[in-house]
This record gives sequence, C-alpha cells and structure tokens, in this order.
Amino acid sequence: MEAVAEGLWGLADHHEKSGEIGKAVKCLEAICQSHVSFLPIIEVKTRLRVAILLLKHTHNVNHAKNHLERSQLLLKTTPSCFELKCRTFSLLSQCYHLVGAIPPQKNILFKALELTASASHEVVVKLWSCNFNSQLANVLIIEGDYPSSISALQAGYASATEISYPDLQMFFATSILHVHLMQWEDENLIAQAINQCNVIWESIDPNRRGQLLGLLFYNELLHMFYRLRICDYKNAAQHVDKLDAAMKADLQKMQQVQQLTSELYALNQSLSRPDLPSRERSALSGRQAQLQERLKRMTESSFTSKDSLEPAYFGNERRALGDKLFLAPPPIDGEWLPKSAVYALVDLMAVIFGRPKGLFKDCAKRIQSGMHIIQDELEKLGITDVSTEVDLKHSAIWMAGVYLMLLMQFLENKVAVELTRSEFVEAQEALMQMKSWFVRFPTILQASESIIEMLRGQYAHSVGCYSEAAFHYVEAAKLTVSKPMQAMCHAYAAVSYFCIGDAESSSQALDLIGPIYLMKDSFIGVREEAGLHFAYGLLLMRQQDFQDARNRLAKGLQIAHNQMGNLQLVSQYLTILGNLALALHDTVQAREILRSSLTLAKKLSDIPTQIWVLSVLTALYQQLGEKGNEMENDEYRRKKLDELEKRLADAYSSIHHIELIDKVKIEVQQFHESDIMRATAGQSMTVNLDIPESIGLSTPLPHPSSARLVDLDIGRRGKKKV
Repeated sequence: MEAVAEGLWGLADHHEKSGEIGKAVKCLEAICQSHVSFLPIIEVKTRLRVAILLLKHTHNVNHAKNHLERSQLLLKTTPSCFELKCRTFSLLSQCYHLVGAIPPQKNILFKALELTASASHEVVVKLWSCNFNSQLANVLIIEGDYPSSISALQAGYASATEISYPDLQMFFATSILHVHLMQWEDENLIAQAINQCNVIWESIDPNRRGQLLGLLFYNELLHMFYRLRICDYKNAAQHVDKLDAAMKADLQKMQQVQQLTSELYALNQSLSRPDLPSRERSALSGRQAQLQERLKRMTESSFTSKDSLEPAYFGNERRALGDKLFLAPPPIDGEWLPKSAVYALVDLMAVIFGRPKGLFKDCAKRIQSGMHIIQDELEKLGITDVSTEVDLKHSAIWMAGVYLMLLMQFLENKVAVELTRSEFVEAQEALMQMKSWFVRFPTILQASESIIEMLRGQYAHSVGCYSEAAFHYVEAAKLTVSKPMQAMCHAYAAVSYFCIGDAESSSQALDLIGPIYLMKDSFIGVREEAGLHFAYGLLLMRQQDFQDARNRLAKGLQIAHNQMGNLQLVSQYLTILGNLALALHDTVQAREILRSSLTLAKKLSDIPTQIWVLSVLTALYQQLGEKGNEMENDEYRRKKLDELEKRLADAYSSIHHIELIDKVKIEVQQFHESDIMRATAGQSMTVNLDIPESIGLSTPLPHPSSARLVDLDIGRRGKKKV
C-alpha cells in the first residue's frame, strides 16, 4: 500500500505543477477516503499535503483545518515523528489564525511548546520552538496582552541565541521592538530594544545583511516609526534614505528578473522548434542554462528551502517568492507585510518626512505611487469602489485591513497637503474618498472615524467656517481614546472658538485649553506641546498678557523649528510673534520676523498665511510711516486676497462643501461586526503609526472689519500610523 500512496503523491505533484489543484487534492484525498487501511504515518503525511495545497491555492481554510485536526488525532497515538507533529501543530495554528479562532490557536501552540520542551536540544528543535513562540506572540498581541507577547518573543530570542543564529536573533529583536512601539509604556525599554536591534544588525556580516531584505525593511521602518512618533525628524532622515535605497535596488533587481524571464521564455520557444539545427540548439541550450542559473541566484531568498511551510501565518496571500519579504528562516518563514504593502509604507514615510518641509511635488508623486500600489492590491482582493465589508471573504479580512488603512493614511496626507496649498476642492475630493471608504468598511476602518472628523474640522476652519470646525474637532476628540489626540483636537477647537471672536466663544476656548495645558508634560511627543503652546499663547494675548504670551510662543516656535522641522507651523508662529512684537512697539524685530514668515509662506503656497503676514506688515508700515512700502504691500495683499476668494468660491459651490462642514456625524451601517472585529483585533503585529504629524496652522479668512490684535489660526493636526 505504501507504493500506491507514493504513486498518488507523485500524481498529485504532477497535477499541482500543471495548475490542476482540484485534481491534485482528489488524488490525495483518495488515500484518506480509501476503504483499505493505510499506515497512520502515510495518512498523516497525505493530510498534511492536502492542507498545504488548500492553504496555498484556495480560500478553503476550514477544509484544511479539518485535515490537520484529523492528523493531530492520529499523531497522538504515534510515537516519535517529531517533525510531522511540529508541522501539523504549526499549520493548524495558522488555520485557527485565519478563521479568527484564538482560544484553540493558543491551546495548540501551548501543546507544541510542551513538545519542543520535552525534546532534545538539537538545532531543529530550537527552530521549531522559535516558530511556536513567534506565533504565540502574535496571538497574544491580538488579545492585547503585550507583556506576555514580549515574554514569548524573548523565549524565541533565547532559543536563537542558543543555536548562534544572528538572523533569527534579529527577527526576534525587531519583533520585541515592534511590540514595545505598540504598547508605548516605557520609553527606556523602547530605547533598549532599539539599541539591541542596532547591536545585532551590526554584528551580521555586511554581505549577509544585503541578503536579508525583509529584516532590513522591517528594522528600518520600525526605527522610522519611533523617530516620527517622537518628532525626531533629523534622525529620521537616515532611515528614509536607507529605505528608499533598498526599495530602488530591489525594484531594479526585479526589473532585471523580468527581462531575464522574458528572454528565457523566448529562448524556450525557439528550442521547441523541431527543425532547429543541432549547432544552434546546442548554443541556445547553453544560454538557457546560464539564464536559469542567473534567475535562480537572483530570485532565491536566503531563507528559502524545500521545507518551507506555506502560507506564512501573517495572512493568506499566494505570491511568488520574489514578491515576499521573509523575516526568518524555515520553519518560520514569517512575513510582516507583503512586499507591495512595505513599498507603499516606504512611499508613505517619504511623504510624512517631506511634507513638513514643503516638498509638495515629491509628496504628490509618492502619494500617487503609494495609492496606485494599494489600489492594485485591493483589486486582487476583489475590493472595488462599491465593495463593502459584507463582500469580503473571511480569510481576506486581515490583508484588506492592511491596505485599506494604508490607503486612508495616504488620503489623509493628501488632504493635509491640499489644505496647506489652499487647494480646497482637491482637499474636498480626498476627504470625500476617505468618508466613502469608511462608510463601506466601518469596522475595519473604525480608527479612521476620529481622523475624518478632525479633517472635517480642518477643512471647515480653512474655509472660514469656525463654528462648524469647532464642532468637528470636539466630536473627533470624543471618538478617540488617545489622550494626545484628544488634547490636540481640543487645542484646535479652542483656536476655532478664538476665531469666532465673541465673548461666549472665547469662554468656550478657555474651558478647552486650560485643563489640557496643565497636562502637557504627560504627553509623549512634541507635537502636542507645540500645538498647546500656540493655543495657550493666543489665550494669553487675549488676556493682554503679552510678555508671558511671547515666552510661550517662543518656546513653541523653538519646538516647531528644531524638533519638528515644520515650515508651515514655523511660518505661523513667526507671524503671530511678529504681530506680538508690533503690539509691543518692537518694530525692528517685527519687521525681521514677518519677512521670514512671508518667505516661508510663499515657499509653501500658503495663501491665507501670506495674507495674514501682509496684513500685519501693512500695519507695521503704517506705524513707521513708510507710505511706499505700505502701498506696495497692500497691493500684493489685495492680489492674494482675490486669489483666495476665487478658490473659496469654488469650494463653496462644490456639491461636497455642505456635506463636509455640516454639524452631523457620519452614519454607517455595521456589517457582521463580530467576525470582522475578531479578525482585525490587534491587526496582527501592526503599529499605531501616529501619523501624519502636525502640518501647521491654517489662518482664518481675512475680514475687512476685523480690528482684533491678531487674526488667529488653526493647527492642522498632529496625529497614526507600520
């Protein structure tokens, strides 16, 4: 009977290579359903092969799970067979992961770890222990149990250290850093985790590091997330450069692979000709061997082996080896994200790094590139502009969530860029796209609800609808549990209330800004601090406490310039400080500050800030009696005002304007929420990117009758985000 089984296995292999997966499965299931008994070990091996075929080529996870559960039962009464037991445990755990069955997945992983603990101390045992600890850490993250997840990863790191495997040590070190970034409780622990990653990475031979592309991207992106979270843009620059260089090198390599593949295909076509002369056939055969060898060297991952388990437990994507970024050797084969998602993340990092510096052309290209990647991947998952959550296959939910959240990040950044450039209609369209995706995928994109509300507030403020802006900011604060996010929303709402200008609104602004300013030292990054200094400085100016206001605003300016590198925020801090200097009759400093502010505002195409600066400069020239400068300045101001009014008229006439500013929350229909929440809970090793950063403060629309000391403005959020 063993010969019969081997024959059917061979036939199944043939059908799989021919792409006839159904026939391959039938060959294997013939063994499992036979009336003649096969040895238990043969049935186990067969069921394992069926499960791998189903997971690799279909979405029939439950069918695969049934085969693996039967294999597990058979192996209970089978002595030894360590490798088979481990493969069964690992694949069964992956099946439970894909269907969102957390308790049985934890149970099977605990059994697997008991097995490895009772086995010998051979390398293969340690590798399987690493596999199970890695999967267990993933499960614990989904449950939100970060300390236990870190403990599991540390156990895996210990096993990797015992067998002196630096690549595997790096995998666990980066995973530990990832969990610390998700938890974000102790910055000292995060710093230690970062240092550990750096030490291990540097200990790996440089030539070897070049082969570990998955780990390179993972490590650099995690470092980038950390730098962005604390607004350390100076040190973030090196990581952006490394990510860009690695991505471009890999794209170039894949282009070469594509060219070689095309050449090999054409060569094979020529060799298939029966009338080909023998001398020519010999030459082409030699060239064929060369091409095959080159392709093998270029496409073979340093972690690839015939024993690799399919699929990796991070989702159920069927992709060619060249499209995968392996993080660890078999039997782990863990991916963090598919290569396309990583490339989109690299584009997103470039946008987030470049946008505060006013590099809008490059940002526009990166946004377009990233969104194109994401839309292609969504189409592969069957997601179109009319799809909803009910249309998703359960096994596709996690991967759909990855791409949809990335898409929302790009759209969010696009809104921010367009508002900075006073392109209100473009901002409307991007914001409406965000709303459309959220309405159709409300559970997966639940975290985006508060962001959309805040962006509605930013849009409303940018077009002069301050009451509506304050409403949306306050609503956004209600929709998030993030204390820093709530603080920023309240600060922005306070500034919108200041812009309304009446006594009641000023009182509401004071009620919002006072309590959160006292909490500023408890926040993580400097974004919140910069925003709060701005809002509180305005409050002190309203209270005629000019000296204290100047001190607070100067401190905020220092943060915006030295740590955030945000040109728009710097420009607007300079404008209000110049205005304050004028109020204190320090005309020399006022002139210098305002000229710097105007230069930055022009660079950013920030029309409202330009008008604001020009208005203050006009007042300065009037005070100094410089009639010529006053007239020239005022003429340029009127020109910019006409340009702004035209853009506002276009925004007001848009069909989306009222819908966006209306004081109504977005209404959504929930679709099979329990299933989706279970599948997306914890997002399986995602990180709160906490992006994009504060993009500056959009000025209020100039009002001819305004006699206030300053025209106030609004912070464009310092928020999320790999």
